[in-house]
Amino acid sequence: MRLKLFTLCLAIIVPLAAAERPGPDWVRETPAAGWQARDSMGEVAYKGRLWILGGWFNSFEAPPRDVWSSPDGKIWRLVTKQAPWLHSDLPMSIPFRNRMWMMGGWYNGRLPGHSASNAVWSTEDGAKWKRVTEHARWSPRLAAAIVEFKGRMWILGGTEDYYFGDERSLKNDVWSSADGKNWRRVTANAGWAPRAYHQAVVHGGRIWVFGGGNYVPVYKAFNDVWCSEDGEHWTQVTDAAPWMPRLWFSAAVYRGRMWVLGGWSKVPEMNLGDVWYSGDGRNWTRLKSKVTWKERHEHSAFVFHDRLWIAGGHARPLSSEVWSLHLPEGFFAGED
Repeated sequence: MRLKLFTLCLAIIVPLAAAERPGPDWVRETPAAGWQARDSMGEVAYKGRLWILGGWFNSFEAPPRDVWSSPDGKIWRLVTKQAPWLHSDLPMSIPFRNRMWMMGGWYNGRLPGHSASNAVWSTEDGAKWKRVTEHARWSPRLAAAIVEFKGRMWILGGTEDYYFGDERSLKNDVWSSADGKNWRRVTANAGWAPRAYHQAVVHGGRIWVFGGGNYVPVYKAFNDVWCSEDGEHWTQVTDAAPWMPRLWFSAAVYRGRMWVLGGWSKVPEMNLGDVWYSGDGRNWTRLKSKVTWKERHEHSAFVFHDRLWIAGGHARPLSSEVWSLHLPEGFFAGED
């Protein structure tokens, strides 16, 4: 199995040259959605609608518990103002088995009573939520990555403490579940460095993990790329993709490519607005659009109606914009 994994996820551990390509313009679907500007929210494309779940307004009030949905990214409807979950800052959210799922996350910013969660919630309609379990087997955490793979939900890494922890809070364990209640630890040490604020996607029959790191008290950011066929055995595809190391970015799979969008760097300290894609995790191309969104971090990303979407995020100030990108047919012709 290890030999097979190495063959399919060939490790290239040298810095790679950046490629650039002109792309179509992004379209601003709305400058101000109905929901209050925010970042760090849960996000799901589910039953023909975009969904926004909770998020972050500032570090000195409890995170919002509202749920919003939209059929087109322009018109948004408040589904519920007070969902029963509390930990909606940097939660993990996913559509799975005809339900939306919300789990983990952080509550109360820097205020007394702050905590991470390992509760798992689900809903069919965004209004009525069921707590599937109050305490999953994985430790309370936020800013983990989550994917659906082989008929199961997978939690990868994360941190147990947002503002007050240290590197010991960071995780590189992998857990999976078919029902959200019964979780199996696939590995306690996935091979990639413990991290949070990273992203994972499923592409080409494998789970991919990239970027992320640690926020405080010691900043650390990665731009490495890893892949796995089983969630247990991992291969490093590159230790330095051409995009800058970053936290708080978004990722998606669109038109057969993995995408990295925006984020934040402390060294140098800046929001990022770059857009990258790759079919193999090793060779990355920067998409350069003449019209695009302002640099930001902790925005939501969706794939919906054959478009790539972003919503909200911290664009200095917080944003409630919604943008979409549509690639013409044949855009990747000649690249494969």
